[in-house]
Amino acid sequence: MALTSFNIAIVAFVALGSYTYAYAYAIFATTIGQAGFYTSFGLDPTSEYTASVIGAMSALFALGAGIGAILQGWTGDYLGRKKSFIMGLIVSLIGGALVAGSVNVPMFIVFRFVQGIGLGQCFAMSPLYISEVAPPRRRGLLTGLTASGLVSGYVTSAWVGYAAYFAKNVSVQWRLPLAISCLAPLVLLCGIYWMPESPRFLALVNRNEEAWAIIKKIHHDPTDVDDVAAHAEYTQICKQVELDKETEGGYIAMFSKPSWRKRSLLAVFIMFATQSTGCLGITTFQVIIYSSLGLKGPMPLLMYGVYVTVAAFFNFCGAASVDKIGRRRQLLIGYPLISVVLLINAILQKTYVGTTSTGGNAACVLFIFLFISVYSFFIDPPQFVFVSEIFPTNIRAKGIGLAFAAYFLGAITYTAPAAVAFKNIGWKMYMVWFAVSIVSSVLIYFFIPETKGLALEEIGELFGDKVVVHMTSDGRGIVEKGEGMIIDNEKEVSDNGLHVETSN
Repeated sequence: MALTSFNIAIVAFVALGSYTYAYAYAIFATTIGQAGFYTSFGLDPTSEYTASVIGAMSALFALGAGIGAILQGWTGDYLGRKKSFIMGLIVSLIGGALVAGSVNVPMFIVFRFVQGIGLGQCFAMSPLYISEVAPPRRRGLLTGLTASGLVSGYVTSAWVGYAAYFAKNVSVQWRLPLAISCLAPLVLLCGIYWMPESPRFLALVNRNEEAWAIIKKIHHDPTDVDDVAAHAEYTQICKQVELDKETEGGYIAMFSKPSWRKRSLLAVFIMFATQSTGCLGITTFQVIIYSSLGLKGPMPLLMYGVYVTVAAFFNFCGAASVDKIGRRRQLLIGYPLISVVLLINAILQKTYVGTTSTGGNAACVLFIFLFISVYSFFIDPPQFVFVSEIFPTNIRAKGIGLAFAAYFLGAITYTAPAAVAFKNIGWKMYMVWFAVSIVSSVLIYFFIPETKGLALEEIGELFGDKVVVHMTSDGRGIVEKGEGMIIDNEKEVSDNGLHVETSN
């Protein structure tokens, strides 16, 4: 099945949802590195009270994002993927504007929470929508762009924050970067008119003719003038959705039906496990970490900019490799490797933080960069791909919402205490992340299946669900499997050239 320019365009557009979230989240990391932020709110940057306030600001944003992700699970099914996306963009735009205009700490915290709700909805919608419009053999690459959009947001925020450091006006230093978080939602709202609804959602609500029109448009292959491959995909989607709808797709069913329960628990585990590597704790408090290593002035902000730029490079490489390496294998390499890097980070920081050893502090910085390189290539892209593809269409929005809620719960768990923890226990935080990552490695080995190359409608078989239609190896036909039948006896060819294999 061809990867069309239109398919690439809408995927890149929707990936801005994760970019929007990432910029707004990560700009906080540079905000707390600006002297003007502390003077505007009358905070002492060296006090434990200020560290607690910063932790609360970060945690409540993540809490709001978690609520937004769960909300997306409902709105995505009842309003549609597109309208749910619009709702999240509007809420994030309002919240972002009021955060930038905050006049005191309570106002900042409240509207940071509101902004989080909208952005959590947008972020969760990105892999959901992309997975539903991507061709099977390119789904890893395209859905992995969620992670690439995420890290691109981090890169933008880092360099905007670094540039703002040199502003003469101390208020501009931190307000302007926060206000820029409104630009991406505005761009998305202006362009969303051209974004088609998800064909799988349309099939779910019995709008099959519209679903066919969109599939034909996004997956049209000039060498396939009769759109045989697109029609095979359309037929598979409609037949599998019809079967899946026989079971009510609510949250109770997600945990009462064994195959759905397994998927739900694995999705929650994968997303929480990624946060348990320390990725957000280390990224959010980069400025504090570099300051503890003796870097002064604009250098912590500069190093943060370099850090996320390195992350972006490895993230794009990782996304491009998901369909070749496989989701399971990429994670199985990543978690043991990052455990080793975390352990070495702990040893180095225990030994050298607070000392004047240039070589020792340089080694600390080097292994922080090695950490993000491993995480960005092996862990970040496959997590979004895996959780977005393991659910059937009738619970995919809710399943992804649940997974992202776990992602944000992990963010709260590790970022809320991180500012105080880095201040009080320092290197021991790395030992916590090391231990949890070792456990994650074992669980991935025993429980995570490989989903590479399968159509979304065929992945249910890995979890024990019935799959009524399989795609043929050339992607131009379907194989219908009846109860108790063995595939592959009789072949028919329909008027439009679609191969239909049935079993007798």
